[in-house]
Amino acid sequence: MLFGIDASRAVDTERTGTEAYAYRLITALLPLAEQRGHHVRLYSNGPLPAALQSMSPLITSVVIPFPRLWTHVRLAAELHRRPPDLFFTPAHVIPASYRGPAVATVHDLGYLAFPEMHTRRQRLYLDWSSRHNVRRSRVVLADSRATRDDVVRLMAASPEKVAVVYPGKDPTLQRVTDSAEINRVCTRYGIIQPYCLHIGTIQPRKNLTRLITAFGQIAAHIPHHLVLAGKAGWMADPIRDTLDQLPSSLRQRIILTGYMADEDKAALLSGAAALLFPSLYEGFGFPVVEAQQCGTPVLCADSSSLPEIAGDGALTVNPLDVAALADGIGRIVADTALQANLIAAGQRNVQRFDWQQSAERTLDLLEKAAT
Repeated sequence: MLFGIDASRAVDTERTGTEAYAYRLITALLPLAEQRGHHVRLYSNGPLPAALQSMSPLITSVVIPFPRLWTHVRLAAELHRRPPDLFFTPAHVIPASYRGPAVATVHDLGYLAFPEMHTRRQRLYLDWSSRHNVRRSRVVLADSRATRDDVVRLMAASPEKVAVVYPGKDPTLQRVTDSAEINRVCTRYGIIQPYCLHIGTIQPRKNLTRLITAFGQIAAHIPHHLVLAGKAGWMADPIRDTLDQLPSSLRQRIILTGYMADEDKAALLSGAAALLFPSLYEGFGFPVVEAQQCGTPVLCADSSSLPEIAGDGALTVNPLDVAALADGIGRIVADTALQANLIAAGQRNVQRFDWQQSAERTLDLLEKAAT
């Protein structure tokens, strides 16, 4: 059987959630597909990472360098010219004109839950692409039960059509115990210890304005800095405005690092007093799992997929309640018994997430959808 896979999101070197998902899932899928005797054709708009460059004759690469309209023109033309038995897109959209068998992952429907957090143009495209993927897919993959339930409820999809396939944890990520390494990485990003850490794109959905406000309410009672690690995304200006309006003494305790390299993540998480992740909506929430892997206490929102993914290994709060968020920050940095309980529960929880299991479940579904 020949599977065509859109690997365009996997070539990005500055990977956020969906890019990391595509990269790690495809990496786990390739040897498994080869073991089962399947051919895989990877489509990308640039050179593939080394981990995806296979020497096997069963795995081939089609690089389509084209800066604009890549999916709906160039990729579509390639699929029409040499159609696979099934096309799979793990982090993008099925080309509009393609009519062959297809499967897509829908990561979240946050644009419907919080439409004001997106520009009008983004809402329109997200709505079209999500509905198109659900309509055209023989099977829809969802990162969590919360996302599956949203797809069924908001997209009128049959429950039997939507399958939950949890992503895995980063197999290379583990707690850093070398304080010198933590200090080196902190120095590289201008981070002053002790600190609480948020990881994620700087955008409204991450609820950073409320997080900053809550930190301001508790800051006088704790010695910690607040570190916001992530590149700027859409509609980041209101967040910058919130920072600019803070008193200078408070503003100096909030550090923006920009994009954080993958190789620095373990040290920054391990050195943090807590991960603060009060996102308004997440389809999965990789930073929660990453913090639990590194033995870092987690505070996260009590909504969308986050309680499902965090399990018992997080202190959950109402992300819309600034006072509750401030109280949670104060508790998680001061209560050593709470910290120990969250760390232990978190390290048990992360055992649920494994890329090999994700790949096996995904390939089973692709095989079924292709027949």
